[in-house]
Amino acid sequence: MSLVLYGHPLASFCHKVLIALYENGTPFENRTVDLADEPSSADLFRFWPVGKMPVLRDEALDSTIPETSIIIEYLDRHYPGPIRLLPDDIDRALRVRLWDRFFDLYVQTPMQKIVTDTLRPDGGKDPHGVEEARGTHATAYGMIEQQLGSNQWITGDSFTMADCAAAPALFYAETLVPFGDDQPKLRAYYERLLERPSFARVLKEALPYFKFYPYSHQLPERIRSEMPAE
Repeated sequence: MSLVLYGHPLASFCHKVLIALYENGTPFENRTVDLADEPSSADLFRFWPVGKMPVLRDEALDSTIPETSIIIEYLDRHYPGPIRLLPDDIDRALRVRLWDRFFDLYVQTPMQKIVTDTLRPDGGKDPHGVEEARGTHATAYGMIEQQLGSNQWITGDSFTMADCAAAPALFYAETLVPFGDDQPKLRAYYERLLERPSFARVLKEALPYFKFYPYSHQLPERIRSEMPAE
């Protein structure tokens, strides 16, 4: 198979790329990387020494494509399907790129800060940084609420790369900083994302791994009810 995705079923940034692949039914090999296992991690590091996931390999062209947004744009250009995740119109494409970066930088990154801090040993925690991250989430939620307006998706009526970024970002962030009562459009958008078949498939595949998420007890009830029993 030409395309190989190196990633992990629990990783939110990997979810972003999986959504794009599933949206268009793009054939690929989904290769899970265990960073604690030397042979498994070595397979990733030989292509991308930074060691960050996901990474896409296009074996047909002997190409390594890192970084989620670049991967999705690569797929949209070289393996297009019925769902165009990046518009041809330059102004619309810029809006999609803006909101793609917004979710990565102001929802995903603060979420990872909070989760990572939870895993730190006593004496090494950063309560001030965590409080800043929660504040960033609150600000981001307000901006998303305003941006949605009457839109079905974040930049309009079409599902795009920005929505691929939004789904896993909001899924995990909501377990840390719940949406407010004054954010009904954000809540409705989140529900539409959960119901999107591509994201629903990603979440189903992640079910056996959610037990390793430190805030698994705060996942949506519909997810917790489907998690395998210990």
